[in-house]
Order: sequence, then C-alpha cells, then structure tokens
Amino acid sequence: MTNGTLAWPRKTRELHNHHFDSTIWNNFDFRDDDIVIATYGKSGTTWVQQIISQLLFQGEEGLEVAEMSPWLDLRIPPQEIKLPEVAAQPHRRFIKTHLPVDALVFCPRAKYIYIGRDGRDVLWSMYNHHSTANDTWYDALNNTPGLVGPPIERPTEDIRQYYHDWLEQDGYPWWSFWENIRSWWKIRNLPNVHMLHFADLKKDMSGQIRKIAEFLNIPIDDSKWDAILEHCSFDYMKANATKSVPLSGAFWDGGAKQFIHKGVNGRWRDTLTREESAKYEELAASELNPGCVRWLTHGEG
Repeated sequence: MTNGTLAWPRKTRELHNHHFDSTIWNNFDFRDDDIVIATYGKSGTTWVQQIISQLLFQGEEGLEVAEMSPWLDLRIPPQEIKLPEVAAQPHRRFIKTHLPVDALVFCPRAKYIYIGRDGRDVLWSMYNHHSTANDTWYDALNNTPGLVGPPIERPTEDIRQYYHDWLEQDGYPWWSFWENIRSWWKIRNLPNVHMLHFADLKKDMSGQIRKIAEFLNIPIDDSKWDAILEHCSFDYMKANATKSVPLSGAFWDGGAKQFIHKGVNGRWRDTLTREESAKYEELAASELNPGCVRWLTHGEG
C-alpha cells in the first residue's frame, strides 16, 4: 500500500531469449475478466490451464486447451499472428506466461494465478522436457527470425550436471528461477493475485479447484463437479494430452504424453547426494526470504 492506494507493479524491462519476446505485452489489449496463469515453468501450468478450462466450460469434454490458452510471451508464432488470434477469442480468456512480474504489463483488472514448486522438482521436469525435444523443436526456437541471445542447445546426458549448471548459472539454459519467484512473491498480497502450490494441488485437488473458482468468481454447477474432477486428473490429462499441449506431435517424438510426463515430486532424491541437494537449499536461503522458502518447499499444507 502507498498512501492508502495500492501500488501496482510496473514494467521496467524487456526480456528476450530463445523462448521469450516480452514486448508482446506492450501491445496486448486487456479485458476486464482476463486470467493470467504464471509460473517459472514446469510447475503445473498445463494442469491449471486444464482446471480453468473445466471451470469456465463446466466440465465439457474435449476442449482444445492449448489453442484456447496460449503462451503469450513465447516468441513463436510472432505477435502479429498471435495477438489478433487472442483478440478474436469470444470466451473468457486465460493466458499463460513464464515471465517475472517486472517484464509484464500488469493489469489491475485481470486476475493472476501464480503456481510455485520446489526448484528441484521443476528441474527434473524441465530436463525431461528438454532432453526429449526433437529437431523440429530446436529448429523452431533457434532458426525462427527474431532470436535475441544465444540458441538453446541439446542438454548434457548427465542430469546431475544439468542440475549444477542450472544452479550455478542462474537458470541456465532457461531463465532465472530466483528472480521469477521473488517477483511474484513480492506481489502475493495484491487482491487480484492468487498463489497456488503444486504440492497443495496434488494433496487436495478438489479443495484447491474450489479456491481457484472462488478467486476467479466462477460459480460451480454441482451436477458437473464429478466431470470437472475427472477431466482435471493426471490420468485423464495424460490420455488426452494432445488437447493440452501445443504442437505436441511436432516437437516431441513421443507426442503430448511425453510432455505430460509423471506429475510427481521428489524424483531428485534418488539421484542427488545430500550435499548436492543442500546446494539448492543454501541458494534458496540466500536468494529468498524465509517465508518464501517455506512456501516454495512445502506449499501451504
């Protein structure tokens, strides 16, 4: 609060890399009921997109969620193609971003849901995403005009080395994990921001979906509740993954089911030594305040 008035975030920079073109937000026309789903990545973004689609369309089967809920700041396709498509959407829009707050144009009229997850779980999921991507994925990211910065390369075959590189080089080869978390944690108390944790969603999906519906002012038809829960389950999403994952057949030889991989936490415990795991914890303690560290590690529950 500033002099009794909310201090809304302001955009202070642009962020470009093999994935990002943050300038698209400068040209995006918000509607009063827009929903923005934000994560660092690999934290449950696709899951929450599915949840919101089910709430908006009351358990409808076969929704083309990947088309309905675009990743706005992904630089492919370019904004001259993407923006008119999003502007033409007749339904309540729900858009995803992986940007930190200070690279967004933040709208007080929109609703924002930020999903957190322990960084070690994020990294394990990110490695699967990166290591199974095919030549078409690399070609699209690295050879589409407009690339700013270095290309993304194929990952090392050693996931432990991938983990150390990510920690030591501030999110390499993706983007900074810590600045993303810090920026959203800083605005967590704004009335149009809802903080959601992957672990809480795993533990009590039904309760968390009801909280999301309340935050978004979406009434739930109780006669559709069982269908909503079924369509938001991991098994259903895995079986119907082509509806949720953009260009899945083109970018992963294993298809969309490769993208929606396991949806579990703690896989790093089977690989990292105690000292290697502590390296993450020590960095978290130095980069984030204690309350944020606790939330990021455990969620609310």
